[in-house]
This record gives sequence, C-alpha cells and structure tokens, in this order.
Amino acid sequence: MPKNHKDLLLPKVRRSIDQYGITYGVMECQSEFADTAAFCTKYAIDPVKCANTIIVGGKGTQIKLAACVILATTKLDVNKKVCELMEVKHASFARSDQIQSYTGMKIGGITIFGLPESMPIYVDDTVFRQSEIIMGGGNRLSKLRFDPRELQKLPFMEEVVGLARSK
Repeated sequence: MPKNHKDLLLPKVRRSIDQYGITYGVMECQSEFADTAAFCTKYAIDPVKCANTIIVGGKGTQIKLAACVILATTKLDVNKKVCELMEVKHASFARSDQIQSYTGMKIGGITIFGLPESMPIYVDDTVFRQSEIIMGGGNRLSKLRFDPRELQKLPFMEEVVGLARSK
C-alpha cells in the first residue's frame, strides 16, 4: 500500500491535475474491480456518481480521436452527436490497443487528465448535475473523486448537451 494514495496515480495524470488546480481525492481500487459495473458493486457506489471516459475514433481522411465523458447510467451517442462534434461521417469506440498506445492508459482506468493536449474532450452536461463524480485515475488501481465543476478549470474541455442518452 502506498504511503499516499496520490502515489497510485500515473505521474502524467498527477501533473495534469496539479497544473489545472483540480481539488480531488483518490480511491484505491483492486484491478479486477476497475470496470464500472464491478467497481460500483464491490465498493457500494451509486453508478450515477461514476463518469466514464470513452475514447472514440472518427473515420475521415485521417483517424481522429476524442475523449467523451458520460455518466455510467447513460449511453454515448456515437452515431450522431459524436460524429457531429468530430466532423466525421463515422465514429466508433477506439480499440483497447489504440487507447493504450495513444494515451498510456488501460480501459477501466481511463481519465481525461494526462491525455495528449491535441485530443478534444467532450463532457456530457448531465455530469455537471452531480454533486460528486468518480472517474478513472489513469490506471486500473485508482479512481478520482471530485466535484464535477472542477472540470470547468480545463481550458480544452467542452460541455456538450446531448452527448449521452438514457440507457
């Protein structure tokens, strides 16, 4: 067990959070429970408090990647809203190997902190209606817990109405 839970975070994630003055807490998570459904069950967390970061690839003349943040209780509107935002005709969830290669993060721990600055970040407006959210810490061993209004400190984040739909 690390002396400080912040030691659980990837260095680039910690640097990004510190750079933007984000106030947050860190939760330790066992790797086998990093995926949202398993995490919520194991740690008795209401899924409406969990925000998933989903990496999407848009297909056009060249592949574009974007990060989308939605509540775990919703479904990303890939076919319409994401395509519109990325200005592409077709988009799909990025493959695990693409995500790890481009972000250095694994599914179950992806966060918007520490992503390449060239990657657009879209956050569904419903995320901001929560008093607190939990999202990946950049790996499968940690989760970040914070007030979603902290995301408004990120200059490259765009709040999007209708990014997600009810499941």
